Amino acid sequence: MAEVVGAVPVDRLFLGDGGIETSLIYLEGVELPLFASFPLLDDASGRARLRNYFEPYLALCAATSGAGFLLDTATWRASADWGRKLGYDAAALVRVNHDAVAFARALRDEWQLRIAGPILINGIIGPRGDGYIVDAPDGADDHLLFHLPQATALRDAGVDLISAMTMTSTAEALGVARAASAVGLPVAVSFTVETDGRLPSGERLREAVEHVNAEAAPAYFGVNCAHPSHFDACFDDEGPWLTRIRSIRANASPRSHAELDEATELDVGDLPDLAGRYLGLRQRLPALNILGGCCGTDHRHIRAIRDAWVR
Repeated sequence: MAEVVGAVPVDRLFLGDGGIETSLIYLEGVELPLFASFPLLDDASGRARLRNYFEPYLALCAATSGAGFLLDTATWRASADWGRKLGYDAAALVRVNHDAVAFARALRDEWQLRIAGPILINGIIGPRGDGYIVDAPDGADDHLLFHLPQATALRDAGVDLISAMTMTSTAEALGVARAASAVGLPVAVSFTVETDGRLPSGERLREAVEHVNAEAAPAYFGVNCAHPSHFDACFDDEGPWLTRIRSIRANASPRSHAELDEATELDVGDLPDLAGRYLGLRQRLPALNILGGCCGTDHRHIRAIRDAWVR
């Protein structure tokens, strides 16, 4: 029987998607106010765009022997503060989180027989503030109360796990982890870092992982929304903490968050270099088995990463 940690088996490769928002905006010409993809769930044309986005990744997974797929919900911005700015009240946000899960479950039903491994519905919770800066309350209890309604909605809709993505501080990561625990779901915590390898809060990656692990013990940790050149040196700091990192979802571009925020064109980076950097992490992160992308990446990047990994 496969060993399972936090709903995600550890004995097989799992693929994820890339940068959904940057792909839709820059490659498909879709307008996403406030970088939010969840409003696309409100009509048939938006759902068709989401389907067209996810299906190349599912097809890639279907062509990868033994691999499973982590199917994200389009809910990174579907929390109270961002929802309010976009005109969604509390009831509307519950509905849209439910719709996002229903959409993902329907995709899973269509694709599961074509994919060797499991397709897991990954309920995405993003940061309360901007993913590049720390502009939300410092207390973990405040973050718990803020994120609990979204965690509850995702649980009620039937996700397999929750992932706290692009976390900028240990306080917010702890808040989401505790919210997931409160609703009885496994949770993964994924931090983002600046070019110096530190979280936007200034915390070192090792310190952040060890702090959250001691307080909330998520199923696993990851790093996302940063180029591998920004965090590779973090893993020189050897220790048991490295065995807790199972997911890498890197940016395509080595530019800083500030530079990417000001960019008017998509920087797709160097695909072979990016794939090689993922492969280079294989010996340093012994538990690494979840491979996806973030800003600037699309199915071409994930194919290159997959090819390097399985070769």
